[in-house]
Amino acid sequence: MGNEEKQGSKVVELEVEEKLEGQRLDTVLAQSIPELTRSQVQRLISEGQVMVDGQPQSKSYRVREKEIIRLTIPPPKAYSLQAEELPIKIVYEDEEVVVVSKEAGMVVHPSFGHTSGTLVNALLFWIRDLAGIGGVSRPGIIHRLDKNTSGLILVAKNDLAYQALARQLKGRSIKRKYLALVKGVIQEKAGVIKTLIARSTRNRKKMAVSFDKGKEAVTHFRVLERFKNCTLVEVALETGRTHQIRVHFSHIKHPVLGDKIYGGADKLSQEIGLERQFLHACELSFFHPGREEMITVTDQLPPELEEVLAQVRKQERVPFA
Repeated sequence: MGNEEKQGSKVVELEVEEKLEGQRLDTVLAQSIPELTRSQVQRLISEGQVMVDGQPQSKSYRVREKEIIRLTIPPPKAYSLQAEELPIKIVYEDEEVVVVSKEAGMVVHPSFGHTSGTLVNALLFWIRDLAGIGGVSRPGIIHRLDKNTSGLILVAKNDLAYQALARQLKGRSIKRKYLALVKGVIQEKAGVIKTLIARSTRNRKKMAVSFDKGKEAVTHFRVLERFKNCTLVEVALETGRTHQIRVHFSHIKHPVLGDKIYGGADKLSQEIGLERQFLHACELSFFHPGREEMITVTDQLPPELEEVLAQVRKQERVPFA
């Protein structure tokens, strides 16, 4: 599959492999291009942005081996970010960086159809001159958290700090730890989960462990407390793939409690009053770009998770072997 940029548009060209013979055109494209949903692919087909061997085809067209599919993704329509006076918790701040604690339910950055009420909107209000640092839609943001994950996020306040911290993230020298309450009793005291993670072929909004393609994902964990039917773990990310912790613990049959996407509905969450996924980014370590020293910032569990943990601690504990 080849990609090219053309006057702001992205052009994707791929040759149909033997294993894809006979599949629908929209299905093949949705499986091959992770950033597009099937409905988005169908819209592009209807707009004439997809050609098969130089000819337009319908979404239900059955592809043949060695055909060349060429898809053009138009540039996104521009939108402006608005500063909004939203409450945020600043855990650490100096002249170069700020570390904030995001609450569960808040999206990190705007996207089309969701341009307000995000962490970025709040940051633009509270931190002057942030706009434009590191990109228009994600000013200053070094890394992200899922909407329903709470905890620490690192933000750069100038371009030099952004570039230095972005290099650290790429080089895996920024260390991130999480607290998670997972289903079932983990027998090991500690462990490492190492797999490939790719976009799910069944649900394009989900990620999944893959055995033949995808990006390397490495998650370290240490058991803190064991209970009758759940385990409290400290999790350290070596890589930072989308939904990595949630995918990995679901993969080993210990999904994060409250995670409806990767763990499904569970009675235990209802019994202990858990209304969100129990996943919190509790510690962040990075090399300060201005002071040239390691900085470690910590954040306590939010009240709603503290209450759930207190409820769980009333259960019978399972001792270490």
